[in-house]
Amino acid sequence: MFKSRPLSSVLLSSAAALMLTIGGSAQAEGFDLKNMSEAERAAFGDAVRGYLLENPGVIFEAAALYEEQQAAQQERADETLVADNAEALYNDGYSFVDGNPDGDVTIVEFLDYRCGYCRKAHPEVAELIEKDGNIRLIVKEFPILGEASMISARFAIATQIVGGDEAYKAVHEALIAMKGNPGKSPLVRLAGTLGLDGDAIWAETESEEVTRRIAETRALGQKMGINGTPSFAFGDQMVRGYAPLPAMKEIVAELRK
Repeated sequence: MFKSRPLSSVLLSSAAALMLTIGGSAQAEGFDLKNMSEAERAAFGDAVRGYLLENPGVIFEAAALYEEQQAAQQERADETLVADNAEALYNDGYSFVDGNPDGDVTIVEFLDYRCGYCRKAHPEVAELIEKDGNIRLIVKEFPILGEASMISARFAIATQIVGGDEAYKAVHEALIAMKGNPGKSPLVRLAGTLGLDGDAIWAETESEEVTRRIAETRALGQKMGINGTPSFAFGDQMVRGYAPLPAMKEIVAELRK
């Protein structure tokens, strides 16, 4: 929704679509492009090329229309994905819930602690939740950027299992800001600074329950076509990628209409 394709790619796709449209119109007028001679086909192509050179704005009009159609198609597909996976998205029974648990709008965030855009989005999501006061936020641990991501996610989930939601939130905040590489010593030490039993949490990181939760969330992400972080579900909508605070506020306002 907030990612754009390279202009060259859009223009090429739009030009192709425009040629198909022109071709379809020609056939509707009685021209059979498939049965044209080489000379007739060349003449037709030259005529189209000449028109586009004289009226280049047509390409940009086609590009804008093509982008609108693609966005609408993606939005419809995403609404279906959200509806088909609503139970796993909103009621898996273990994902951390922040904000107002009875909020009128629910946001689901798939995140990776080592993701730069997740870190950029974090304070903006927090501000949205805090200032709005009526949003429920569900956090999905979605480690996709390598071993460090997996270690961080396992430690966060293990913290929730051992210490509960308040402990999870404290570790979650620390991990999203952590600059060094995670490992047993730094993570146990980090937990200690938060008044938590780091050794007990570390011992839980390789448990079957932690592994199950990560596997289920990964499977959900695959079903949803999520291949990057952050990714969000806002109500019945998907936002694939970072969205600035004003854009998130706009989406929430639209959902409440």
